[in-house]
Amino acid sequence: MSSICTTCPYCGVGCGIRTDGKELQGDSAHPANAGRLCVKGSSVLETLGDQDRLLYPDIDGERVSWDRALDEVAERFRRIVDEHGPDAVAFYVSGQLLTEDYYVANKLMKGYIGSANIDTNSRLCMSSAVVAHKRAFGEDVVPGCYEDLEIADLVILTGSNTAWAHPIVYQRIAAAKQARPEMKVVVIDPRRTATCDLADLHIPVRPGQDVPLFNGLLTWLDDHNALDQDYIAHHTNGFDQALATARAQGNDWDALSRQLGVSKVDLTTFYHWFAACERTVTVFSQGVNQARNGSDQGNAIINAHLATGRVGKPGASPFSITGQPNAMGGREVGGLANQLAVHLDIDNPEHHAAVADFWQTEQLAKHNGLTAVDLFNAVESGEVKAVWIMATNPVDSLPEADRVRHALMGCDTVVVSDCVASGDTLACADIRLPALGWSEKSGMVTNSERCISRQRPFQPAPGEARADWWIITEVARRMGYTQGFGYQHEHEIFAEYSALTALAGRFGKRLDLTAAAELSADQYEQWQPQQWPLQGGDRCFADGTFSTPDGRARFVACENPVVREIGDSFPIILNSGRIRDQWHTMTRTGRAGRLFAHLSEPFAALHPKDIERYRLADGGFVRLTSRVGDALVRVKSDGGQRPGTAFMPMHWTDQFSRRARVDALVPARLDPHSGQPAFKHTPVNVSDWQPRWHGWLFTAATPPAVEYWARVPVDAFLQAGQVQRYRLAGDADLTEQQLHEWMPEAAQWLALNDPSTGHFRRAALDSDGKLIAWLAIGETLPLCDVEWLATCFTEGGEVQALSILAGQPADAGPDLGPVICSCHQVRQKTIETAVEEGADSVEAIGKCCKAGTNCGSCIPELRGLLETCSA
Repeated sequence: MSSICTTCPYCGVGCGIRTDGKELQGDSAHPANAGRLCVKGSSVLETLGDQDRLLYPDIDGERVSWDRALDEVAERFRRIVDEHGPDAVAFYVSGQLLTEDYYVANKLMKGYIGSANIDTNSRLCMSSAVVAHKRAFGEDVVPGCYEDLEIADLVILTGSNTAWAHPIVYQRIAAAKQARPEMKVVVIDPRRTATCDLADLHIPVRPGQDVPLFNGLLTWLDDHNALDQDYIAHHTNGFDQALATARAQGNDWDALSRQLGVSKVDLTTFYHWFAACERTVTVFSQGVNQARNGSDQGNAIINAHLATGRVGKPGASPFSITGQPNAMGGREVGGLANQLAVHLDIDNPEHHAAVADFWQTEQLAKHNGLTAVDLFNAVESGEVKAVWIMATNPVDSLPEADRVRHALMGCDTVVVSDCVASGDTLACADIRLPALGWSEKSGMVTNSERCISRQRPFQPAPGEARADWWIITEVARRMGYTQGFGYQHEHEIFAEYSALTALAGRFGKRLDLTAAAELSADQYEQWQPQQWPLQGGDRCFADGTFSTPDGRARFVACENPVVREIGDSFPIILNSGRIRDQWHTMTRTGRAGRLFAHLSEPFAALHPKDIERYRLADGGFVRLTSRVGDALVRVKSDGGQRPGTAFMPMHWTDQFSRRARVDALVPARLDPHSGQPAFKHTPVNVSDWQPRWHGWLFTAATPPAVEYWARVPVDAFLQAGQVQRYRLAGDADLTEQQLHEWMPEAAQWLALNDPSTGHFRRAALDSDGKLIAWLAIGETLPLCDVEWLATCFTEGGEVQALSILAGQPADAGPDLGPVICSCHQVRQKTIETAVEEGADSVEAIGKCCKAGTNCGSCIPELRGLLETCSA
């Protein structure tokens, strides 16, 4: 097979990939990454295969034909619409869908069923940025491009741990700064993250204080004659009110620095740099968006750029960077419940009439639909009686996640189309439809800089998996909407969508793909990455003309938020987000064992002072309790945390740990303008939990009922079959009877007890003498050789019983410590040895052992080891 050019399935950077299905590398010709890949992108082939794939349609757990499944979905949705009206059904879709999938889903729900009850998981990450863009520019447009990050004199990274969440963007900035050391980088984040390794200045603002920070900037610019008065006068409206609102908080920089929790020197240095650097880019992401006032936080940033005329110019723009590979594509086609299509509005009569005429429908939705949280509340109340969930996992990703699960379990009809067979949301489904996975899908995606790329398949579809657009189209036909859904190929859908963007142009919008409206199948296949507007260059609004009725940008007055006070019951502010090597709810990264080598278990990171104050132990366990839920995870000491705050990863689900779903803790507090939940500011209580024992379990079975377990995939075990590794902890003894009831298929149990250490070891064998489970528990975590144990589970892995119980061969080597570099699987002690032998820089370490030479995400940790070893 020849090499195929496609795109990475992870974040919104939109990296190009070249692969033949056996080997993979970055696409050097793709403008987003020029050949670079992060560890997730580099390991994506390791996540493929039929294991845990949903291969056949089923209804209530019974395999059925596609005709039966599609008829059932169409009949149920048709019946409910006829009996209760179109708003009694809903779709919940995903930034994992391709543009063509998104387009037909939106067309079916809004255009033919006649309801706007289609929302997307992009509501959870980008909808506040959408509101900010529309209020300021008149359209949801990211004005800049990645090149701006390389030519700017000042790059501000706010609400974004770019080094971990968008590693290739971070590496582009790092390379630019290395080439031009005078370039300034400011990181605004309550936490000191890996991204701060690149920063000239870190502003550790208190959670929830971004609006006062940027209102202060606007006031500072006015006080120091740093405004572009000509630009404000000729290209904007609303400046006086925005400035008056900002000035209402005063210009006492001592008082503001105390309010923000940063030093006056750092605060005024930031303001001075912004005033002095004409080429300034402000990158903002989830830390800005996922807040009770996320829309205002985005507009406060944009206000500073409008006030200095820094929008859409080379090296000068506000830059919202998306979280998912096709979050932008979903926004373009109208995938949010408060959009119509192609940046047009549901409640605008002219927009409505134009889209209805294009789609040739009389059923087009006339009012906004239910946004994500409200949608699932309506499921809970019975207002929505059927919901179709596509390529996403709301039981884990929505706030008050336990409530979402309860709502779905009580819903009349839950349809889930996905490529995985197990998942917390799939467990709630009445009808499950097997969709294509990343390596099998064909279509378009749009990245954070508006660059549209082809996603091309390089593997055949397993089982009876089908494209999402095909599934949606078949249901539409069965519901009686044959006229609007006659597609035979995805290129026909993309051409229709491209033609529809002519309406955007008619109403003064910048979204323009009309050059692709007559695209042939061959031209579609040969598509090369390009930004929209297809005939409009790399940047938007450079001429100072915007997508508003009068062509002027609008300042938005952003008032200081009322930050929710914390009390004695919930004294810690919990933040959640991504870690370096995992992605969303791990349905993909959870299949690659090496992606767990860096951080293998769910955790809560707290400042050392808080660990001491609440009598916790670094590496121990902590219970976190909020007003809506609880969790039990490991404790991680992190001096980069602000005292009084904690951080938990968003990735762990009930498929990977017993009680680590962070969104079960998060209350459903929404931005009133965008409906986006405030994931970054959850008051919690923390308390110590000390188990009586710790242990390891290797088995293909579900773990026994213990207080704590976390599944830790290991490549050697994944290759050995279904055997999984579990980290266990408990405060009640596991008895022999419990073990026999847990694994009745065991024909023989090997046993070893060591009273001196408290260790208890068991190995279960089947009737053929094959190892099927291995358990070791003790007062401290028992040692074992994971890779060697994996060989004991394979056919013919005959070893002595004593060696099995010991968990390692007699000639076991030294423990090399945790993996620091995931790309090359380089462990801590290997790096420390390199430093001891003379490696005195990150580059020297790379030459010795390759650490840090691929994606570079581990470089901050390498620098930390250099400092520690040199101390």
